[in-house]
Order: sequence, then structure tokens, then C-alpha cells
Amino acid sequence: MSLQRSNSRARPEGPFESDDIPRAKGITGEEFSLFLDFIDALGKESDQVLSLKRGYDETRLITTLLRNHLQGKLTTTSFLANASGLGYGTAIRAIKSIEERGLIIRRPRTNTGKSFSLHPSDKLVAEWQEYARRVRGAIGATLGIGAAGKGGIGDYFFGASYSDTDTIAPPTPLQSKLTLQNDLSVLVHADPTFMAMNVLKRQFEGLFGVNINSRALSIDRLRLDILANAALKTSRYDIVACDLPWFGEFAQKGVLLPISDLIAESGEDLADFHKVALASARYRGIQYGLPVQTTPELLCVRRDLCDAEGIGVPFTISDTLTAARLMHKRAQGRSGIAWNAARGTPLGHTFMFVMGAMGCPFLNLARVGDQFDAEWPRGENLRPLLQSEEAFATAEYLRELLDFSPTSILSMSWYERARAYADGEVAMAYCATLLAPLFELNSESPAHGVTEFLPHPYGPGGKPIAPVGGYALAIPSNIAPERVGPAWKALQLLTSRESIKLYIENGSLVTPRFSVSMDPEVRRISPVISIVDGMARTGILQYWPRPPIPEISELIEIIGTQVHDMLQGAISVDNALATAQNHADSLMRSKGHY
Repeated sequence: MSLQRSNSRARPEGPFESDDIPRAKGITGEEFSLFLDFIDALGKESDQVLSLKRGYDETRLITTLLRNHLQGKLTTTSFLANASGLGYGTAIRAIKSIEERGLIIRRPRTNTGKSFSLHPSDKLVAEWQEYARRVRGAIGATLGIGAAGKGGIGDYFFGASYSDTDTIAPPTPLQSKLTLQNDLSVLVHADPTFMAMNVLKRQFEGLFGVNINSRALSIDRLRLDILANAALKTSRYDIVACDLPWFGEFAQKGVLLPISDLIAESGEDLADFHKVALASARYRGIQYGLPVQTTPELLCVRRDLCDAEGIGVPFTISDTLTAARLMHKRAQGRSGIAWNAARGTPLGHTFMFVMGAMGCPFLNLARVGDQFDAEWPRGENLRPLLQSEEAFATAEYLRELLDFSPTSILSMSWYERARAYADGEVAMAYCATLLAPLFELNSESPAHGVTEFLPHPYGPGGKPIAPVGGYALAIPSNIAPERVGPAWKALQLLTSRESIKLYIENGSLVTPRFSVSMDPEVRRISPVISIVDGMARTGILQYWPRPPIPEISELIEIIGTQVHDMLQGAISVDNALATAQNHADSLMRSKGHY
């Protein structure tokens, strides 16, 4: 868990009464960890200085247990007794007393049930968080420490300003460990969110009560490994991370276990998830996964460079071409813009997203209000529209961008374009927010603190959109039956708001949950989190530009190959789009769609 000091001040007011202490409704994991340090330090100082007669004190027992929980460390009865500062026999009696009051969970470590680990109960965590909030308020109300403009101990220990918004607490351990005979096996993508999950591996092992065997792969290898795993008699994995556009293909091929019934039986509340991210992990009304990240593709723009040229940030296609031209300074080692232009899949995504911003979906999706139906397309709704005016406008726009792009643009994909922007090699970049940590969390990046995050620039018939991407966690359909229950419990915890906040505190900048975006601690980390949340609330975040139909990967490859030939100058725009349309029609007819 990351521990960062905040510069914001608490603003307590009013008398020091138990229920009148002004306080935030929540306290962050960072504050909670520091608060435990404060309580221990305070106890040591009072022991050394004050002449007080005492009985045995449970404080160090509890702070040790809570600190180990926050750090993902194993706590046994003997360890806790030895760390308590009490005589061993007294400590054992104290631990038993605390457990009898429902404050400690005793969980078997082995199948024999002879060895146990100790964990704080929800009740204990809630009590101590409430205590931390009250102490924070009491310090400010009585001593003025931590009040606005005072500085000092309040800033050091507590940091957060008072707010009407709940602050999300760290996750608490399961009441009983996962009933697995061996490790929990997870297959994920090698990106900042899942790397943060790996950093927290020991902590999650403590929450689950079992070891975690995690494997991280690149996006193409991940898809192939999920498909290969589906061909086995029994799955090697309990949980797999799926790119959102894969869900149509995986659902149709029976790769994933439907979880709609598990959601209903467990009472899982889906209202907190971004609607479009949830819909992307659904196929024909059946839910197959729960989102773990929402990462739209946005246009990242250097605000300082726009100011230097005397222009505003671009919102339209025309604005973007003008800005790219003006900020393109090749003699100074800087290009105007970077984008996904590598052959095949990367460029195919760019074409689909830009075409959506032109006001037309890649497929002939049925219009529903001012949006398009990407969940129930059938028949003619699945016909690609590569002979439309918007398709031609998209191709021409990409061809114009070449003049203001790096010389290596036709080999650039997701990481390379974000890296070029973070290193100051380009003034603008189409970039997935997943990779924003490269410059948002790197103070040495020229783009740090001066980036505007904008929806896709739109054409004459379009409007602002942010094509959604990201991953959802799912359960393979060929998982051993006895592992379904434990896998579902683990999936729920890994996608919970408490866990999502932990990922953000450890290097991720994406969340699929509204509540996490509203957390005061999260909002201070980077503006991109609140910006994406606002886009989700106002309908700018959309998934129809890349609908999760079974053939989407093949269609992306088709258009990305033909347009790449066009950008290289090997074929004309007319030839590229006509060839792509014919290949796409042939594919969709072979699947019996029309």
C-alpha cells in the first residue's frame, strides 16, 4: 500500500463532544496505516514518561494485527503474543478475549485444521477506523493542529480534508479462507493495473487465505492462451482477465462461465460499475465478467505547447489537424501527434474509433436514441460500413496525420505512442488512460501536470466520444466444479471498490466504479480519474465504436491491414476500403449473418 503525504488541511470546528466532532465519513488506507504508527508511538512515549498504574493493555496486540493486515503479512497466535509486550500467558488470554468479542477471525492454514492464522474482523476494522476519525477531529478541535494554515502533526498523520464524500477503507479478509486444495490461479494482462495487483499479491493472499499463482501476458498472447486453455478438459486457471471486445467471441465459443446467476445469488450490486464497461462484458443479455478497469482512448494534449502557439486545445478533427501542424517542430525533435498506426490490430482500432467520432459506427448498428445498439446486433446490423462517407473521411484524416507524425508512426502501437508523448517527442497523442501513469505519475516527464485529457476529436456529423477499453475478470467455463464457488468469491473481491482503490494507490490510474472515482484520496492522485468518471456519467464514454461481437478481432485485423497498405502508399483509399469491405463481407457471410 502506498503511503503518500497530502498537502490538504483538515478543517475541524465546534466543541469536542463524542458525536459532535467534525469528521470525514471515511479514512483512507494511507491514513489508517499512519494512524496505527501514531498510536504505537504515543503509547511508547507515555510508558517512558508518565507514572501510570496499568493493567494489561490490548492496544499493541490490535495495532500489530491491523498493521499486518494492511501490509499483507501473516499473523499467527505466537507471533502476536510475542509482539504484544505482555507475558506470553497473559497475551494468549488477551487474544482469546478479543476473539470471543468477535474482533478476530481465526482461519485454518492447512487442511488438517491444526494451524491457524489470525485476521481482523470487519467489526474491528470499523471500530478502529471510527477511532482514527474521531482522534483526527479531536486533535484539530482541541489543539488546532491540522487546521487550515496551521501545518504540523495533523498534516503528517492524517492529511485528508474533511468532505461529504465517503473514503473507501482497505479490503477486509474473507470470513473463511477459499476452499481450494491448491493455489488460486489467475491469468492477467501485463499492464499497470495488473502489475499493481501483483505488487499486492501477498496482501491478497492474506485476504483469501491461499497462495496466488499469477501469470501476466501481452494482449495477443493472453487471448491465444485463454483460447488454448478452453480446449483443455479442465481449466488451468480459476480467473482470467479478458479484453472487453473479446466477450462476444468467448461467449459464443463457450470459453467463459456465465455469471448472471452467481451475481443474483450473491446479491452483487452492479449499479456502481460504469454502465458501458459492464455492458461490454455481457453478450446477448448474459453477464460473463465483472470490470476491473475502464480505460478509454482519449486525446492527450500538451496544454503548455498549445499556449505557446496561441491556440486552444483541439475538439474537432479540423482543430486537431491545425494543432498538429502548428506544434510539429521536427527540427526541435518534436512531432505534432502520435497514434496507433502499426499494421493490423493497432491501426484497425484507430480506424474504428475515429470513424465513430465521425458519427458513424463501423458496423450498421441499429440506432437507439442518440446512440447505437452494440449488444443485440443481428443480420444487416452486422454489415461493415466501409463504403460510407464517414469511412472515406476517416481514411483521409489518417493520411493527413502522417505529415505531422513521427517518422516511425507506421510501426507505433499502444505503448510506443504513450512513451513518445511521455518523453516529449510528440505534442499530442491518442492514448489509452491505462498508460497515463507514464507521464501523470512521472514528475520528470515534460507532459507531467500539463496534459489535457479530451474525448476523440469529432467530424462534421459526429460528437465527442471516448471509446471504452479495459479488462473484466471472468471464470473459464471448464473450471473444475468444486472451484467455481471459491473463484467467484475471489473475483468479487478483486473487482471490489476497496481493491480497485488499492490498485490506484499502487500505480494504476483506471477504475470501472463510480464510488472509487469519488473517493477524495483517489481524486488527488490524478485529474484523469475524475475526467473519465465525468465522461461515464454524461454519456461520452461509449462501447459501440468497437462492439464486442464474435468476429470483432478478425474485422479489426482486416481494416488495419488494408489501411496500412494505403498509408504506405501501396494502394489508394478507394482500393483499400473496397478490398476491406469485400473481405469483411465474405467473413460475415461465412458466419451466416447476412
